[in-house]
Amino acid sequence: MPDAFLHAATLLACVAGMGWLALAMDVHARQAWGRALAPGAARLLRVLGGTALVVGLLLALAADHASMAVLVWVMALAGAALAVAFALAWRPRWLRWLAPWIGVAVRTPAASAASSRRRSSGPA
Repeated sequence: MPDAFLHAATLLACVAGMGWLALAMDVHARQAWGRALAPGAARLLRVLGGTALVVGLLLALAADHASMAVLVWVMALAGAALAVAFALAWRPRWLRWLAPWIGVAVRTPAASAASSRRRSSGPA
């Protein structure tokens, strides 16, 4: 596989990873979907984000020797973080395409309040 494709895949994996990690945060989930995420969905996004960043490193290592690959990966991380930050500042809803399945797993404020009342009320 040519190095250019591996470098492009490294950048895409880093953008996806940074986007998933950002969307796992409550404040950014509220920006993208207007509601808080269910705990399981946030956990899944964190795992996907971390995995995508490791995959980005492995792709960079496949393209170059270790010292150059780490440099390329760190630069891809910085570029991906900048791209995700700009997307969150300008059009946060654009990041929803990274997690199309989340639309059904988003917790509504009413459901969140009801579940917290059930936990605090104890046995009836």
